[in-house]
Amino acid sequence: MKEKSLSIKDRIIETLCKRKLLVEKDIKRALEIQKEKGGKLSDILVSMGLVSRNDLVSAISEELSIPPIDLSRYKISPDIIKRIPKRIVKNYRVMPVSKMGNFLTIATADPLNVLAMDDIAALTGCKISVVIASDKEIEEAISEYYDVGAHEAIEKIIGEMKPESDIEVMEETGESISSAQLVELVQEAPVVKITNMLLSGGVKSRASDILIEPLENILRVRYRIDGVLKEVERPPKRIHAAIVSRLKVISNLNIAERRLPQDGRFKARIQDREVDFRISIMPSSSGEKVALRILDKSQAMLDLGKLGFEKEPLEDLKKAAAKPHGMILSCGPTGCGKTTTLYSVLKHVDSPEKNIVTAEDPVEYQLEGINQLTVRPAIGLTFASSLRSFLRQDPDVIMVGEIRDFETVDIAIKAALTGHLVLSTLHTTTASGSIVRLVNMGVEPFLITSSIIIIAAQRLVRRICEACKESYKIDGVTSKKLGLKPGDKNIAYRGKGCKACQKTGYKGRVGLIETLVLSSEIRDLILGKAQEYKIRGEARREGMHTLRENGIRKVLRGVTTVEEILRVTVGEQDIPV
Repeated sequence: MKEKSLSIKDRIIETLCKRKLLVEKDIKRALEIQKEKGGKLSDILVSMGLVSRNDLVSAISEELSIPPIDLSRYKISPDIIKRIPKRIVKNYRVMPVSKMGNFLTIATADPLNVLAMDDIAALTGCKISVVIASDKEIEEAISEYYDVGAHEAIEKIIGEMKPESDIEVMEETGESISSAQLVELVQEAPVVKITNMLLSGGVKSRASDILIEPLENILRVRYRIDGVLKEVERPPKRIHAAIVSRLKVISNLNIAERRLPQDGRFKARIQDREVDFRISIMPSSSGEKVALRILDKSQAMLDLGKLGFEKEPLEDLKKAAAKPHGMILSCGPTGCGKTTTLYSVLKHVDSPEKNIVTAEDPVEYQLEGINQLTVRPAIGLTFASSLRSFLRQDPDVIMVGEIRDFETVDIAIKAALTGHLVLSTLHTTTASGSIVRLVNMGVEPFLITSSIIIIAAQRLVRRICEACKESYKIDGVTSKKLGLKPGDKNIAYRGKGCKACQKTGYKGRVGLIETLVLSSEIRDLILGKAQEYKIRGEARREGMHTLRENGIRKVLRGVTTVEEILRVTVGEQDIPV
């Protein structure tokens, strides 16, 4: 009988105490604060750090027998959103979730607010079914589904455009007009606004690339965020030509040329910082496709110690950079951070006593005190010809953006043998695979052993979002695949998905690296033209940790996830011998 006389608030507190989440003195402190300052007891308990919002939702759900819901994992239909006006959801702090028959499901943090449910029932003409969510989840859902997004903003701008605008005529008739007319056209406010929205949206989302792709009936825009492409709001297909023309104007490209690929760059001030954009325009069957690389200097980490590498390979890299001459190779696929690593090495060795020169395609970041050259193959300024010129400039350190052919690697090796420290990149998947690649390019094994100090292979993996990180036990099958002992307490982490990480569970990236130091034993194997797996085996016996092994360390420390490591690395069982 006594338990039935308890208020709802007391029953919820009792449930939290039973779960050992609260003790008597905590409740007394919270009640004293409520008496002094007012406010809801639940908010006070959360602000004091005594319980989490999820614990509160669970306790309320148990006491009132109302099911909980995780709104961050739920996709709500636009038709459901239209049923309740924004002012109602904001006033009552509720969120419509779904409709089945005449039952409308509403998420709320305060299921005892009968007045709110009666108003919503009268407004919609539906019977209301209640589920519980935390205040924070409801606020984030309201922000996501009710606040004006990019799509609505674009539609508003398009609505303001005059129907007789020449932009539509260009797309439909393909009429040839002069460059002067095109320039005048793309200076119109609506086109400028939409283009600026796409650029600023990419920067705000921490994207590395923006892709604008005309398909048969739609214009698709995608941002590459933390290495993974994500589609965003689509502008109308009819303004595609105007957007491309606007980008050509600000990049100083030929606005009338639509048949040939074009490359350029421009600079913009976004969120009070300067951002460089590299642009590539390629004609396709449905129109011109645009790829924009965002080079945000404020986001660049040109510091070896901040790239996230493990301690042993980082020390190997620093020791190699301290050598007076020889070659340091960074290898991996496109977009794995090779150039960033080499820039960081340059910053590490830079001093007033050293003459440092670089040849790049193109220069990505301007480094103070370092002489940087952009190669231009169209006029004969290639990596090889740049290298020849560099050797007449009395350099101490030379960076070559990429080794693509025998001529470049031949000059680079000769430079390394004649007293220069040479840094370059190579497109191979593993450190040991770079040896085989160089031999296949025609480099003699004795030149490889004489010139190369270290080869570093790397990848980038996504970091787990700290705002929604949770732990779990790795199952036996996954433990076996990762080479872990099934009997150990193999705890891994993952992100649930929240507003901070755009519901991906990831925010930011961190580097994985394996370093192959050319010891006397490995040099003997190279001179004997040994196969890749033998070189890799010897390197591992000497202490080299592979990319997969370095990744597993990060998984167990809660830096990244098992899925990310399996996505970007290859284990011993996956490598063909």
